Amino acid sequence: MTEFKLPSLGADMDEGKLLEWKVKPGDAVKRGQVIAVVDTSKAAVDVEVWHDGVVEELITKEGETIPVGTVMAKLSGAGEAVAVPPSAPAPAPAPKPARAKAVPPSLRKPASPAARKRAHELDVDIDKVTGTGPHGAVTLEDVEKTAKKPTPAKKPAPAAPAPAPSPAVDRQLEMRKAIGAAMSRSKREIPHYYLAETIPMHKALEHLARANEARPVTERVLMGALQLKAVALTLRQFPELNGFWRDGAFRPGAGIHVGVAISLRQGGLVAPAIHDVDERGLEDLMRALADLVKRARAGSLRSSEMSDPTITVTNLGEQGVEAVYGVIYPPQVALVGFGRIAERAWAEDGALRAAPVVTATLSGDHRASDGHRGARFLAALREQLQRPEEL
Repeated sequence: MTEFKLPSLGADMDEGKLLEWKVKPGDAVKRGQVIAVVDTSKAAVDVEVWHDGVVEELITKEGETIPVGTVMAKLSGAGEAVAVPPSAPAPAPAPKPARAKAVPPSLRKPASPAARKRAHELDVDIDKVTGTGPHGAVTLEDVEKTAKKPTPAKKPAPAAPAPAPSPAVDRQLEMRKAIGAAMSRSKREIPHYYLAETIPMHKALEHLARANEARPVTERVLMGALQLKAVALTLRQFPELNGFWRDGAFRPGAGIHVGVAISLRQGGLVAPAIHDVDERGLEDLMRALADLVKRARAGSLRSSEMSDPTITVTNLGEQGVEAVYGVIYPPQVALVGFGRIAERAWAEDGALRAAPVVTATLSGDHRASDGHRGARFLAALREQLQRPEEL
């Protein structure tokens, strides 16, 4: 018998609300299959199962809020019999709400879990909303725009008390609280050290420009993807920066799963992971990065992307800042930051010239590494970016 527990979907998550079960007792499930949708303070997340098996019992009820680690369901192993009461008649299906038509799942308009939840809150017919997300999927923003459109005049309703804060306002407040709590925990528990390195980028920029000439505009690789790959390859030499601090000891990551800090349109940020970044080609990595950003902003992330980043990279170059010194996401032990690429006076081979440079920073956990190793990591990252053809 296997217990399926609510996973932690980030350092800022203490509890979650079950929005929907995707399975029922008796269903066979495979590792990686989405079996539930859980709402956190940041987003609705598709939660995957980690073992093959058969659903024996669903314990948590839809709409219930539970702490991280709570047993939500029980699964029997593949091949085990599922316990079914021999004499109990099957319960009659609950009547469907009259508010919406019953539409076969295959004919429903694609929409993120967060968009469906918000449509229900705002009484918006999601099948009438024009989707702007991946493959025409309806996003949270699409729903809220539709809800703001003027409706035909109706008979004035009697005066009512002042409305309570909207769910959107409440979500913003809860997100800020969750982020604040996680970062306070990080600064309280993790002995941070901070390092910075100025890295010349003319070779990387020239290499990308040449490589992108042969690619269609929609398939061009951006500098952010190249920086992610450089970080991942450098981490192979510094495994103590790639993993977790748990139970008083460092635990190395099973792979190099880089969390990417993504700002959300409605405010706040998430840092879901791209898995095995060191083993991906640049074009594949660029597609994965673009897809992750789209789905994060559409509220359509998976639990595996939220639960196992082994390090986080944040890039604020688009915001025009020179450097960013990030706060580590526990239980991770390091965070890498990139600022904007800007021209600076640069001395090389005895000559002084204007050259594009970037400031790369490392926030490290002194329990897992020290400044000497962190400095060597940044030096190795600098050298890696001087050989962009190897990426």
